[in-house]
Amino acid sequence: MDALALKLVLTPALIGAVSIAGRRWGPGVSGWLVGFPLTSGPIALILALEQGVDFAAAAAAGSMAGAIAQSAFCVVYGKSARRWRWGPALVAGSLAFAAAAVGLQALTLSAVALAVAVVVALVAALRLMPDDARAARAAPLPRWDIPARIGVTTAVVLALTGVAHLLGPRLTGLLATFPLYGAILAGFAHHLEGPGPAIGVLRGLLLGLFAFAGFFFVLALLLDRFGIPGAFAAAIAAVLALQGGALWALRRFGSAAGRA
Repeated sequence: MDALALKLVLTPALIGAVSIAGRRWGPGVSGWLVGFPLTSGPIALILALEQGVDFAAAAAAGSMAGAIAQSAFCVVYGKSARRWRWGPALVAGSLAFAAAAVGLQALTLSAVALAVAVVVALVAALRLMPDDARAARAAPLPRWDIPARIGVTTAVVLALTGVAHLLGPRLTGLLATFPLYGAILAGFAHHLEGPGPAIGVLRGLLLGLFAFAGFFFVLALLLDRFGIPGAFAAAIAAVLALQGGALWALRRFGSAAGRA
């Protein structure tokens, strides 16, 4: 399968599958599912195939740092959702992501030090997130939303990988981590069901970002040593292990919140 096929087939298939699963198991689980690098993972593979492993390894470091920017998005959107409708809350979260991404551009840390910074940021973000216990509003979900999500996400993958050589590896990696799908999930949940489900999506996303960062940490360390097959196999194994722990935490603390 060539790079264009990956862009046109793999990304929409993954996003569509996660959309359906999220509808069945709720907003927190849908946010957790976004922690899998469903968009940025294929971008990383495409970059490795098109630009080489050195470029892709540098982009992976940028993507790992992007988890910090995503945590800023989640906190600001979550707090804004209590006061505003989905549109202003989405703008506020996106501006927070952009500000964090700009600051991270100047950050020069080793992969290990950056991983520590990501963990600290995610733990802090989980503590800062508002409560998501408000009841959801009953509302039918439109039939067109999943095709729209697939189309928008695929378009972003095509655009970003098309201009990667102009942006450079670090900025490409950072921009690839914008929580596009998480933003769509949270925005739809906020608009149709209220702020509580939107915050639930974002809390699940924060838990999933530990695995997301682990995926890119492994790529940054191993791409130039073991090549594309070995590095991606190890990164996928890391995601599965870390996401298992995140799902346990989501179920445990979600159940505790429900009993409170």
